[in-house]
Amino acid sequence: TLVMRESDHQLSAQHGYMINCLCKLSSFLAQRRIVETEQGSKVMSDFEDHLTLTFPSKIPKNLIAFRMSQLGTLPFNIYNQLPSQNWPSLVSPDWWTNQIYLLILKKPKSEWRWVPGETPLSTGMEVLYGILFYLGGILLGKAILKNARTIELKFWVSAHNIGISLLSLFILLGFLEQIIPKLREHGFFWTICNYYSYTQPLELYYYLNYLCKWLEFGDTFFLVLKKKKLQTLHVYHHALTMYLCYIQINGKTSISWFVCSVNLFVHVIMYYYYFLASRGIRVSWKKYLTSLQITQFIIDLNLVYFCLYTHMAVHHFPNLPNVGDCRGTRQSAYFGCFLLSTYLFLFVQFFIKVYAESNKIAMNKRKEEKAKEKKST
Repeated sequence: TLVMRESDHQLSAQHGYMINCLCKLSSFLAQRRIVETEQGSKVMSDFEDHLTLTFPSKIPKNLIAFRMSQLGTLPFNIYNQLPSQNWPSLVSPDWWTNQIYLLILKKPKSEWRWVPGETPLSTGMEVLYGILFYLGGILLGKAILKNARTIELKFWVSAHNIGISLLSLFILLGFLEQIIPKLREHGFFWTICNYYSYTQPLELYYYLNYLCKWLEFGDTFFLVLKKKKLQTLHVYHHALTMYLCYIQINGKTSISWFVCSVNLFVHVIMYYYYFLASRGIRVSWKKYLTSLQITQFIIDLNLVYFCLYTHMAVHHFPNLPNVGDCRGTRQSAYFGCFLLSTYLFLFVQFFIKVYAESNKIAMNKRKEEKAKEKKST
């Protein structure tokens, strides 16, 4: 509870009341916003904690016990922000993104906006059509190529895989450039839950990551053209990951940067492995890729369930211990938790089926060979 000085409340009713915090004053004042609502003027701060403000008796009652759980419902323009470049130009993804944006669209990337219906591929129907096209393309491709010869696509497969690996690395570095300064200044919880942690530069990288999922449909189409067997896990993962990225950016989920960053890190390694495999280069660490993916989902699930818990506690179960609200919609939170849980289950199942069973087969062969050696001796 923060006690406010009575002398600090001399502003007119027209402009609201400016509250001078006795705690963390310097950092608080830099982030303060006064928002006009139907009930009166309320102060919005960047405190991560769940705060209750206590005011002198002269302050109107509608300002008493303003809790920071209301923060997620208050308007805030993420596009009115200072330039975000944090690294030297030549190694800054933000700088390069801006140069590409200027080259293609003749305007700075700071003017980019996620506007459903205006931004390309920003509506639910477009995503639905994309998924249907993906699934239909698989069925149609298999039917057409059933009796056809296998198509040689070595160059295109290699180019696709190394391209996705490098693009994933670029987007990952873009996330890190934006997040690392915020981690240093505000801490981890602020970056995954605070209302202000969701920024325009980050949203642009969310969008690039979302577009990357469309490009990853190429993985499946190359397998179809090469007449390879498709795993159910592969199709399920590719189809729904794109929708997950769409629903998270549409819901402005602040924790998305962490999930995206871990996924991009995995994809940098995974698609590099695919590139090597397409060139006929064998590596000894293939089996660790699935373990890495499983680890990714375990880490993600721990974090997203934590954020969902503290969000639900703030809004529905205030007596439960919590650390404050987290930004995002319930729809995106529920779907994200559900989908990541199914991914974990399916990848563990795949790991057991492929690697555990193959190990058993290898062990049985060794036993048979040893038994034959004993008989021969």
